[in-house]
Amino acid sequence: MKRNWLRFMAMTMGIPLLVVMLVACGAGTTTGTSTSTTQGSTIIKVATDFPVSGADAGIGKSTENGAHLAVDEANANHVIPGYTLQFDPQDDVGASGVHDPTKGANNMKALVGDALVAGVVGPLNSNVAQAEMPIANQAPLAMISPANTNPCLTKEGADVGCTGANDLVPKLRPTGKVTYFRVAATDDHQGPAMADYLYNTLHLRTAYVIDDTETYGAGLAKYFVQEWTKLGGTVVDGKSHSVKSTTSYLNLLTAAAASKPDVIYFGGNYSTGGQLIQQQMMTIPSLKNAVFAGGDGLTGSSDFYKQIVDSGGKAYMTVAAPDVSKIPAAQQFIKDYTAKYGDVGPYSAAAYDAMNILIQAIKTALTKTHTPKDSSDAAQAQVFRQAVIDALKTITYNGITGKISFDQNGDTTNKIFTVYQVANVNGQPDLEAKEVVTVQ
Repeated sequence: MKRNWLRFMAMTMGIPLLVVMLVACGAGTTTGTSTSTTQGSTIIKVATDFPVSGADAGIGKSTENGAHLAVDEANANHVIPGYTLQFDPQDDVGASGVHDPTKGANNMKALVGDALVAGVVGPLNSNVAQAEMPIANQAPLAMISPANTNPCLTKEGADVGCTGANDLVPKLRPTGKVTYFRVAATDDHQGPAMADYLYNTLHLRTAYVIDDTETYGAGLAKYFVQEWTKLGGTVVDGKSHSVKSTTSYLNLLTAAAASKPDVIYFGGNYSTGGQLIQQQMMTIPSLKNAVFAGGDGLTGSSDFYKQIVDSGGKAYMTVAAPDVSKIPAAQQFIKDYTAKYGDVGPYSAAAYDAMNILIQAIKTALTKTHTPKDSSDAAQAQVFRQAVIDALKTITYNGITGKISFDQNGDTTNKIFTVYQVANVNGQPDLEAKEVVTVQ
């Protein structure tokens, strides 16, 4: 696959991630027309589905908050005159205390069953999306994820590694129609973005790769390995070591230490092994100077950042979003979000954009048809929801994360990644932007 990188050194050193990743203020702009007179309910429900409790709450709640802020602003500004948007948040954390596909699927069934729900922003995790997408597709009900990055949710073919067991689209899109969209770029670019940075900028050469076996983590590790070897780097054992979340990685890390790798790359989340792996690798003398690296699943936990800094570790993480700290429009968003919720999270801005895109699509749909009369009006729900989906397919939105539209698969055309290092930023452990990568 041909990949053209546009690389920029980050100009925002010393600005915390909570500002860096965030994007801007106010509802972005789209082309749109006025709404029709109401023949149905004046209440329109817009839902979210994120892990907002348990181990994933650090990143999940801040993402939900970004979407919630967009709804509050839209209501306050009467973006859809004559209608009230009702925020309907769902938590996809299961009994194990982390994001759970079964819980996500049950949430989606409930949302589909409420005719007043016009669309869903979420989920955060790709394995949860894999469980939810077929349900929403058959409804149909629009989904817009701010953070899903596994390419096989939307793509097919050997060029992106989505064949055989990874050929998911026929199952995720049983109607054959696109109902799922995302504003995050995908791991077939995210893994290579980090490989390129570690190899060409940090001049590292040997990597030991681990993944958590989940849809996101295994895929991310695979794309990292492919690019790393293409660049000329060595992968210990020539593969990623797949290990489900456990309480000890010491045996694996001890084996890794024998090869004295320059970097331990982890495909997964901080809650599914990332935090524990970094902690335990620092107890092994020959790994103390190794770099720990991974994707956006490692971001969002201030406790994890503190652990890295306090241990003297070197850690780098990629995020499928731009470094927008220098964008003037971002400042009002940051101010409003911080005043209401506190620190901005890694995907707060992306969720804010995703919800505003959904709201604009609802506004367009109201020019074509009317809302269901109540939560049990399933027939009109199908009509209205399809109108929302149709609007999403053609939308162009000037949001706080950039100019967003969707391709024929529902993927964003705004493909940007930021490479961050965990460091002391303005006196506290946080993410410091090192490089911005645009994929063309």
